[in-house]
Formats: sequence, C-alpha cells, structure tokens
Amino acid sequence: MFNSLSDRLTATFKNLRGRGRLSEADIDATVREIRRALLDADVAVPVVREFTAAVRERALSAEVSGALNPAQQVVKIVNEELVEILGGHTRPLSFAKVAPTVIMLAGLQGAGKTTLAGKLSLALREQGHTPLLVAADLQRPNAVTQLSVVAERAGVPVYAPHPGNQGAETDVVIGDPVGVARDGVAFARDKQHDVVIVDTAGRLGVDQVLMQQAADIRAAISPDEVLFVIDAMIGQDAVATASAFLEGVDFTGVVLSKLDGDARGGAALSVAKVTGRPIMFASTGEKLTDFEVFHPDRMASRILDMGDVLTLIEQAERAFDAEQAEKMAQKVATGQDFSLADFLVQMQQMKKLGSMKKMLGMLPGMGQMREQLENFDEREVDRIEAIIHSMTPAERENPKIINGSRRARIARGSGTTTTAVNQLLERFEAAQKMMRQMARGGGMPGMPGGMPGMPGMPGGGKKSRGKQQPAKKVKGKSGNPAKRAQQEKEALQRALGGPAAPAGAAGSSFGVGKQQPEDVDLSQLQLPEGFDKLLGGR
Repeated sequence: MFNSLSDRLTATFKNLRGRGRLSEADIDATVREIRRALLDADVAVPVVREFTAAVRERALSAEVSGALNPAQQVVKIVNEELVEILGGHTRPLSFAKVAPTVIMLAGLQGAGKTTLAGKLSLALREQGHTPLLVAADLQRPNAVTQLSVVAERAGVPVYAPHPGNQGAETDVVIGDPVGVARDGVAFARDKQHDVVIVDTAGRLGVDQVLMQQAADIRAAISPDEVLFVIDAMIGQDAVATASAFLEGVDFTGVVLSKLDGDARGGAALSVAKVTGRPIMFASTGEKLTDFEVFHPDRMASRILDMGDVLTLIEQAERAFDAEQAEKMAQKVATGQDFSLADFLVQMQQMKKLGSMKKMLGMLPGMGQMREQLENFDEREVDRIEAIIHSMTPAERENPKIINGSRRARIARGSGTTTTAVNQLLERFEAAQKMMRQMARGGGMPGMPGGMPGMPGMPGGGKKSRGKQQPAKKVKGKSGNPAKRAQQEKEALQRALGGPAAPAGAAGSSFGVGKQQPEDVDLSQLQLPEGFDKLLGGR
C-alpha cells in the first residue's frame, strides 16, 4: 500500500548520500520533498506540518552537523518521527482480570469488521484462548450468516440467536442488537469462554442512528477493548470518520484493514496522531492468517525500504515445524546430503508463510526490485512441487540416477517439460553444493576453518569465489617456461655486469644458470666498504 511513499522517500535520501556536510539549503530541499511525498500519499495536512517541522528542527541541530554521515542521520531522524506518528510503541490487547475479556468491533459498513472478527479469534485461539464470536450485526443482509461461516473457518464457536436481515433493505434494523450483545456476553460467561468478540453493525456513512446503536451496545456490555476498524483505502475521509467515532463511541484502539491494497493509504497513518489512539492490528490480506500485530517501528522500516525481518522471523516461527527444522539442522551438521525430499519439505513449509511476494517484500532493499517481485509467478512453486512429486523416492534421495528417460517420464507426470526438469535439477545441484559447504564450516571450498580462499595462498586460486584480477604479465617475457628461464638468466647476468650466458648453459632448479665467482667483476659493482670480504675476499 505504501509503495509510492516508500519510493519517493528513498529517492529523496539518495540525493543526500556521499555528502560530508549538509547545508541548510540541503535540509530545506529534503524536507520539501518529504512534505510532497507525504501529501501525495494522502497523509493529513496537520500531521504533515507537524512531522516536517520536527524533522527540520532536528536536522538543523548538532545531531546532524556533528555526525560522521549526515545523510544516514537524517534517515534515522525521519524513521524515528515516522514511528512517532504511527503511535510510538506497540500496544497489546488489555485482558480483563476476571474472564471473559469483552472486545467490541466498530466501524463503517464494508470496513472489514466481520472478517476481522474471524482473524482476531483465530489469532487468539492459537495463543491458547477460547474466544466466542457474537453476531450483533442484525442490519446488513446476511451479516449473521457471513460471521457463522468465518467462525467455522477459524474453528471458533459463534453466538447467533437471531438470523438478522435476510432481505435487501439495509436501513431496517431487525431484532434487538443490544440484547444480543448482552446475552452473548452472559452466554460466554456461562460456557467459560475467556474472550468475547462482538461484531456490530455499520453504515455507509456516519449518522446519528449508527452512533446511538454503537453507544448503547457499549453501555450494555462494558467492553474491555473497543476496536475501531478502518479501511486503509478510503483516503482523507479516514480522519473525519475516526474523529466522529472517537466522539460518539470512544474507541480504545485502531485496526487497519485492507493494507494489501494499492491505494495511497497515507490517511490511515494519520489516524493514530489525530485521535491519540494506537493502531493495534493490521489486516494484510483475505486469508484468516493475513493478520498481524501492528508495530510502529517495523511499519516505519517498511516505508523507508529497510525491510521487516523481525515480522518475517515471527511468521516463520509460527509456520515452520520445529521438529522438521531440528532434523534438517542435524542432517547438515553431520554432513549428510540435502535431498530433493528435504527440498520438498522445505518448500511445503515456506508455502505456509503465504505469498512469496509478500515474504520477499519484507527483506531490506527489496523496494528497488519491486518490478521483479511483481513479475514473480507464484505458480512456479507449485510447478516445482509437482515435478518432485512425480519422482520416485529413490530419485528424490539420489537425483544422479535421473537419466534422459526418467526426465521425460517426470516431465509427463508433472505436466511440465523436460527443460523445466533439467533446470530444477541444475538449481538443486547448486543448492546441494552450498549445503555441503555449510556442513564443512561455512567457508570457501579448500580452505580450513572456513577462511575465504585468496590467490597465491593454499586452497585459493581458482577455487576461491569472487572475480579475480588476472595476473600481470611481465613485458617481453616468453610464455614458454624454458625460454622464459633463459631470458631471466640473461637478465640477471646483465644486472651483475657480466656477459650473458650462452644458450643451453646448465641451469638450476629455479631456471637461473649457476654463476661462478670469476664471471663477475666486483670492481664494477658499487658495494659498501668491506662488503667484498664477505664475498670471498675478492
């Protein structure tokens, strides 16, 4: 969602690199570009003014002027100020001392409250809680049915005593949503559910009926948390809507939905600063697992194209099987070969993380490769998996036995081509070599202790990685070893002032002819006084 803002800020910081000192004009130009980038991203004007003023003030201080790298210091300042407008710190859910903890969801119609109820309940269930969903939205057509389907997918129960509106009229309130919410909390207390999530109705726009109903539900259930769900794609109206709900309902936290959209989304970043309420969660996709805790510092890093490795690690810890990871680590440590069967297991584990594009996008600097990421075909992973599934167990363990006929059979079985099978085997062979190298200590082949090979050192030369500079050839020397040795011998004779040795003279093992003392006229050499006595007194 914040790709445009990220690109603009990254381009702005590039202009500062390599400068040992930043003038006031440089800082003003940078702040001006940041202001334009934020306004283009639809960030609220009051927030932009406060943000750029803080950045300019800090950039003109000794904090930057005394830094060894002023450009990096400016990036650090922008990062810290972004964290500030995003809320400053991560705010977790506040659980009640006496169960159940009541969470009320509020927001406009279409913001994604019902889907978010399922995502939040699934996240809480995975943490060991026993959540209950309460269908208090009796106005939107089939809202109760949708919540029931979402609850079934999340594996949590739902309290829905009233079917709600089954027609097409959205302005007609059917049943008593306040009573349903109150009875749902009582039901959860009787059945010993420790968390209750109440889904409430919304409107296409803010009106008095909506606010009154939400206020009545809040008064009836006394929730521990009131989460305002806001569509991150609605633009500047996000700030006005958030302010209206803050005044009418007084929510305790914000949830950003639809962060996977391609809208500018900057207005959503303004909500925390304008309302003073923290952004607690973010919905990043349509799947129930596309849900994460909102960390202001990590979101600021994503916007500045610094990546979000911590979130990537947390998702990997949830998705990867610890037992399988331990087996793989032991296999590498003991020097066993990495097989295609192992590769298939690793691929299946990575698929649990979700979209490969999203996962790669969390790496630092990937904003510069956005075009390549967009062109990445997610189905390539499925094709590779099909190819490996078409192999026999023996072929997966020992790919070297896969000959031409076997490759043709595998290609037919996986619905691919022989070329695709060949490419997979070539890439796997390269990965297998890397795993062997890691098992030897993580260093370069041929180097003890993992030290990188260098030209001219044992284990170096051609085996060392990296581009090597070609050896410089001495001008005038022959490529023939015998002839080059003869040339060197003659050059040494000339340097000593004696006649060149005739061709075919006896040579030593170093290619230089044996020099007799009588061949050298020491009087012609400029030697230190008394040095000739060391040469046999001559």
